[in-house]
This record gives sequence, structure tokens and C-alpha cells, in this order.
Amino acid sequence: MTTPESDPASAVPRSNADLFFTFTWLALQGFGGVLAVAQRELVERKRWLTREQFVELLSISQVLPGPNVVNLSMMIGDRYFGLRGAMAALAGMLLMPLLIVLLLASLYGRWESNPAVQGAMRGMGAVAAGLVFATAMKLLSTLRSSALGWGASLALAAAAVVVVTVWHWPLLWVVAGLGSLAVALAWRRLPR
Repeated sequence: MTTPESDPASAVPRSNADLFFTFTWLALQGFGGVLAVAQRELVERKRWLTREQFVELLSISQVLPGPNVVNLSMMIGDRYFGLRGAMAALAGMLLMPLLIVLLLASLYGRWESNPAVQGAMRGMGAVAAGLVFATAMKLLSTLRSSALGWGASLALAAAAVVVVTVWHWPLLWVVAGLGSLAVALAWRRLPR
């Protein structure tokens, strides 16, 4: 993985406050579907990461316990400012959304049986799925530089879809099984 020092073309956050406000803004933009917004904000707008670095950190964040983007924010904060940066990024990701969720939960409890509210919830689910799909399509080109390559990556993705949708395997077993296989294949293909 490249470090900020070995990648002079990338910009860096100016301070812990910059991390906090960037991740607060990111969390507020992508409420319910932050991944697409995170890629646009961190790679395209801020240029703190390249696409390859983003995919690499995202891959790691997906196998760690907890929400992917929260894990990603902490890794980015740590990368630039150590533990304080990780905590600033974490606070940015969680503080405002927590307050909003508490407010919305109290309102939802009052009007959850309203058909308009139920329809809005279904619509938000479709939008979130679309955002995840769009981000996956945008990041697909990074497979060219992956140790696994196109073929193995797409085969593992197809296998994951089958075992989850057809065989109904629990996500824990899918990540443990296919994730371990992917790590082993990549490790074998990496130059030594």
C-alpha cells in the first residue's frame, strides 16, 4: 500500500478539524448510503486517496467488524494524524448522524403506520441499492491492478451472489469462506 509520503500527487487533510468536518459533511450527504459519497468525496474531490488506495482500504474495512465507512474513516484519520486523526474522523462520521437518527426514530415511532411513510422507506431502500451498484461500477476498473485480476475477482463476486441469494448462506460464512479464498489467491499471486 502506498503511504502519503510515497504518493506526492495526493492531497492531505490539513488538520484533525479538516478530517472531522469532511467526515461530518460526508456522513450528512450520504445518509443511508455513504459509500458512493465517500468515493466521490475522498478520491475525486479531496484527492486524499487514489481509486486503488480507496478500494484497498475499503476492502480491509469490509472484513473488520462494524460499518464499512466508519472503519474506512478511522483508517484514513490514522493514516494522516494517528490516533487523534482516527478519533476526529470517527466523531465526524457519527456525531451528527446519531443526533439525526434519534430525532427521526422518535418521529417514525409516531407515524410508522402512515402509508406515505412506508412508501418513502421503500423508496429510500431502492435509492441506497442504486448508490451501492453505481459505486461498484465506478470502481470496477481498479480490478486491472488487483493481484487477483479480472477473472478471479468476478468469479468470487459471482460465487458470493450465488451462495447468498440461492443457498442463503449467512454473511459470516460467506466472508470467512470466500474472503479467505480471495486472500489466499491474492497472496499466492503477489510478487515476493
